[in-house]
Amino acid sequence: MNVALWALAGLLALAFLGSGLMKLIKPKDKLAASGMGWTDDFSAGAIKGIGAVEILGALGLILPGVTGIAPVLVPLAALGLALVMVGAAITHGRRKESQLVVVNLVLLVLVVLVAWGRFGPYSL
Repeated sequence: MNVALWALAGLLALAFLGSGLMKLIKPKDKLAASGMGWTDDFSAGAIKGIGAVEILGALGLILPGVTGIAPVLVPLAALGLALVMVGAAITHGRRKESQLVVVNLVLLVLVVLVAWGRFGPYSL
């Protein structure tokens, strides 16, 4: 199970790192034009902030466990990303974007699984 948690954390880290970098690098209007209509509801600064939180969460899923420095940060990062996914699901739900809500809920379940494993029986 430890290997599965590492693999899951790695895949989640890649997903959130990519998503966060995109939000930090691309301007708001280009994000909206690429299908992220939810960006119309947020300021450019808020979008950059969400991107930064996703990047920090992605790094937090991996680096503390790899370095052995403050490994308790791994499940805390997972919980932080879970909160981001709850917010994303609410935002997409309000906009009637049900397919994106499903994606958010799947990611939510996966990061909660990492948090459970790293807080509990498979802590680092």
